[in-house]
Amino acid sequence: MTTHATTDPPATWRPTAEQQKNCQLAGFMQWMGEHRGITLADYRQVWRWSVEDVSGFWDAVREYFSVTGAGFNAPALAVERMPGAIWYPDAQMNFTENMLRHALRPEYADTVAIRSITEDNRVRTLTWRDLHSQVAALAKALSALGVQPGERVAAVLPNIPEAIICLLATASLGAIWTINSPELSVSATLDRLGQLQPVVLIGASHYRFNGKDIDCRAQLHALPDKVPSVRHTIVVNDPDHADDAPSGRQLLDFTTLVNDTAEPAYASVPFDHPLWILFSSGTTGKPKGIVHGHGGMTLEALKFYGLNHDVGIGDVYYVGANTSWMVWNTLAYNLMCGASVVTYAGSPTFGRADRQFNIIARTGTTMFTTGAAYLSLVQNANLRPGRDWDLSRLRSIMSTGSPLPNSTWQWVHEHVKADVHLGSDSGGTEICSAFIGSNPLEPVHLGRLQGPELGVAVQAWDDSGARVIGEVGEMVITKPLPSMPVALWNDPDGARYSGAYFERFPGVWTHGDWITETPEGEFVVHGRSDATLNRGGVRLGSSDIYAALEHVPEVLDALVVGAEEPDGGYYMPLFVVLADDVELTDELAAHLKATIRQHTSPRHVPDEIIAAPAVPLTHTLKKAEIPVKKLFAGYDPATAIAKGALTNPDSIDFYIERARRRLNTRGPGDTRARP
Repeated sequence: MTTHATTDPPATWRPTAEQQKNCQLAGFMQWMGEHRGITLADYRQVWRWSVEDVSGFWDAVREYFSVTGAGFNAPALAVERMPGAIWYPDAQMNFTENMLRHALRPEYADTVAIRSITEDNRVRTLTWRDLHSQVAALAKALSALGVQPGERVAAVLPNIPEAIICLLATASLGAIWTINSPELSVSATLDRLGQLQPVVLIGASHYRFNGKDIDCRAQLHALPDKVPSVRHTIVVNDPDHADDAPSGRQLLDFTTLVNDTAEPAYASVPFDHPLWILFSSGTTGKPKGIVHGHGGMTLEALKFYGLNHDVGIGDVYYVGANTSWMVWNTLAYNLMCGASVVTYAGSPTFGRADRQFNIIARTGTTMFTTGAAYLSLVQNANLRPGRDWDLSRLRSIMSTGSPLPNSTWQWVHEHVKADVHLGSDSGGTEICSAFIGSNPLEPVHLGRLQGPELGVAVQAWDDSGARVIGEVGEMVITKPLPSMPVALWNDPDGARYSGAYFERFPGVWTHGDWITETPEGEFVVHGRSDATLNRGGVRLGSSDIYAALEHVPEVLDALVVGAEEPDGGYYMPLFVVLADDVELTDELAAHLKATIRQHTSPRHVPDEIIAAPAVPLTHTLKKAEIPVKKLFAGYDPATAIAKGALTNPDSIDFYIERARRRLNTRGPGDTRARP
């Protein structure tokens, strides 16, 4: 194991003694001593035990949170291997039943489960009793339509309460849920739904976004014709069009279905029975369907939000996400923990860039999850949410999706809330959670993730498979997690799954992120390893360049790629989005290069700096580095990028044209030095 020294950055948050004493993790530690005879004094002791006794830890999580089901005989991890771990082989349970047990508590049934807020600030609420009733009624209707366990129910819905109700009703029957945001094009939606052969389609007729009413009826009518497995279509938000029957299909009205009366009934399914299918971004190829199970998602929800993020009854959780992003599913996770959640289908910047902080103030949110890009956007708008909105109840922010710039990290504590627990978490759609991130017992240091999540045996490895500390390495997971995929869709022999995550280091999960583990056990994330810059055999992280550009206020956003060219050369351009009225002069370009050299190294200085109108982003707000890299490496744009997978699809046209011009001006064997 290689170790290099690092310099400790300043602490940006420290838990108070009261917070440490009263958090759920402290209660879990005390319970472990009383019921399992295991003494755990601090977070690192809990984590070490959780990865040394994997089976014992996850069974303790199940017992501590009183997971409902049968056949939970020990050990929890019957077969420890990757891929192919076997969890609770005799268990029978249901994700929805475990969530809706909160509605059965008389003192809790009439408290709010879901708050929905619109762009014009209309708020409606569903109590736990309402949620319980509507899920039962919709499950009854789906059953009457012939939906069977294992069949797929697909939705094209915005972030509204009805989407949560549909998820829970589907899962209660043992059917498999999947959802797409209506902002995806029909072709991008078909790339996903077409693989699954769903029997029921649920869609919104309209929703409001950025001050406009978006009519989804044409999409809702077109999809069943292109997915012939669909037997029934349910429409949300438009009872006036319930009798409109495209292609001979009757549209069923959601409101009518959920207003029926029904007794809840839950299919008892195996621990690894498919719950939902999430999709990869699909920016460079057909999206792959990632299947998660009832048991794995139940335990992950309780561990991740209950223990690592201290969310429980009395909390209000809000995530600004469209339904195609895996973090939308964290609404269900927080309901599993007994918290109330907030849904919002509008623009995250409607009216002004800090709209989401306005929502936090209006709903009394206690925990906010968002993309790092959004926090930087509000920072660059020179807004001060802490001054303009009442954020007194907000106690934690989880930043995800991409590394959080240090300047934005500091801005949050200066201009949002000084004592908010701001943490950066890093995980993936593959586990619908995080591998490394936050905990309630340790301080946060600027630019660093606090540590590994409980149960996650994470390390940084070099190319030879040796663990490295204090230097950049591949992020690997050496022990199974119940949240790892049950399978990839249409991968009957598991070859695609194994090839995607276990090919480089057999028996070890390689995620594709580039990280540094510090001697203290904290982490720095440098970005995707498959988008790594490689100059002269030296690997560089794009996030290090982005961090250097924080020192240049004229730059609002940036994208850097390194491309192997057809002639054998290597080209590393930096695209910058500049503030209004700023031009990319020779002086500014020289300043940018000097700043990058000062804060990183001479190797990080790009070959060329190019002003761009925008940075292409996926629907999870990640920079589309790999597609742009492929364009400059000579790939056909049709295979390099799926425009429907971008939230700003027109932005890629600029890069397509720049790549075409560059490739056309270089002849075979041209290895001239770049500008």
